[in-house]
Amino acid sequence: MSVVFKRTIAEINEKIKKGKAVVLNAKEMARLVREKGKKIAAREVDVVTTGTFSPMCSSGMLFNFGQHPPLIKASKVWLNGVSAYGGLAAVDAYLGVTEPAEDDPLNKVYPGQFKYGGGHVIEDLVRGKSVRLKALAYGTDCYPRKELEKDITLAELKNAILLNPRNCYQNYNCAVNLTNKIKYTYMGPLRPNLGNVNFATSGELSPLFNDPYFKTIGLGTKIFLGGGIGYVIGAGTQHNPGPVRNKRGIPMQPSGTLMVKGDLKQMQARFLRGVSIAGYGCSMAVGVGIPIPILNEEIAWYAGVSDEDIQMPVVDYGADYGQGKSRILKYVTYAELKSGQVEIEGKKVPAVPVTSYALSLEVADLLKKWIESGEFLLTEAQEKIETN
Repeated sequence: MSVVFKRTIAEINEKIKKGKAVVLNAKEMARLVREKGKKIAAREVDVVTTGTFSPMCSSGMLFNFGQHPPLIKASKVWLNGVSAYGGLAAVDAYLGVTEPAEDDPLNKVYPGQFKYGGGHVIEDLVRGKSVRLKALAYGTDCYPRKELEKDITLAELKNAILLNPRNCYQNYNCAVNLTNKIKYTYMGPLRPNLGNVNFATSGELSPLFNDPYFKTIGLGTKIFLGGGIGYVIGAGTQHNPGPVRNKRGIPMQPSGTLMVKGDLKQMQARFLRGVSIAGYGCSMAVGVGIPIPILNEEIAWYAGVSDEDIQMPVVDYGADYGQGKSRILKYVTYAELKSGQVEIEGKKVPAVPVTSYALSLEVADLLKKWIESGEFLLTEAQEKIETN
């Protein structure tokens, strides 16, 4: 009679504290499961670390810039000329990474193109640079000031929280253009007549490919976020885990997402980069790493997913996507995309990554180092995330 293997997060944390936990990154785990199977892998490995570093447009900073007499109730706020949402409390505001600078010089020369936006402001702050704060108000008896303008650093902000409504998409489209005219998209420029196929995610390193049914990831899961500590605070916006999955549990379309938060003052600019996407606008590349506790053989099996197991839909962004259609031309594996070339409609098409695989691996390895050194303990999810 076979014995069902199980361990708990508390047991894993005790091993971490003693420096005895066995931690592999997701790439190493894929190799181990392939070579030895899930039974041996589950018994040998305590934690698998994942990582991704990619533009994540649904991200931003919730901040409080403090009061300076006379007091102000700001209704309009800018940082380095980038508008933040001020419809909160008196000196609270939210800066989105895709908001462009109102006086962006690139936009003046090439309308619709932007060089600097909210993601760049956040990167500047994390780098220790000063940014120009401007706030306007209508004035009240208790908040009489109507204008405030000064330079401010991250250290001087009362609070600065990286609060991202939608990160870590579980699978995503590979974007192509079937028209005879170049198209500028959030996936980058797409050359005409299948000139390139652009793709995102970090494959077998990607967090939600390693826990496709959210068996360990949920509200309260402690994570690597932007080079510091963060937490999952639930499903992200547009979370749609979807019923169609392959044999490894991988959804066959854009699906699950996470909402995450962390203290921006702990983070590193290496893992938070403002980006400008030609012809589209601004965003920010975010580094996210999530530990997967190996509690049983089933979780070991899912965490052993390899690039060959991940199938991604190829979608035409030339005509269909902008009209709300997503016609899937075919599926390709992440391994094929990673090779640099895939065949679509009989044509060999160059594959261009939007996600940095090298930095995704760096995230996974840095999280692995934190756990092995005892600096990072795992947390129990306090609420499950919906899955089908």
